[in-house]
Amino acid sequence: MKYLLLKHYRGGGSPIPAINCAPMDSWTPEEVDAHMKFMRDFAVRLVGTGEFVDGQAVSMDGAFVRYDGEGKPPVVDGPFPETKDLIAGWMVIDVDSWERAVELAGELSAAPGPGGEPIYEWLEVRPFLEMPETVTE
Repeated sequence: MKYLLLKHYRGGGSPIPAINCAPMDSWTPEEVDAHMKFMRDFAVRLVGTGEFVDGQAVSMDGAFVRYDGEGKPPVVDGPFPETKDLIAGWMVIDVDSWERAVELAGELSAAPGPGGEPIYEWLEVRPFLEMPETVTE
């Protein structure tokens, strides 16, 4: 089963704040490097177990876009949506169970931040929908 692990800027939408989650632009270059190394090492480990599918960090820049009717240009809300809505990055994993997805999200939440301490960030874990097989006779 595939799961999407979403990392949010500024802690996401949880009512319980992250513990050591100062904005990354306030971190030292060494703290950023340590965080990125942790993320790379985590992905490499999951490649080795066959559980890594893909992952990317994404920019804070962006906008919400929607269809506004035939012949009309798309509606753009932005370019600055509220930070709680911004996704910092994502990882797709392919694991045997929900419990394993939660276990890996917990490990990823321990990525180092300021002072080299775990950031205890909230990660959103979302299962991919499985499409039913098409039967043709």
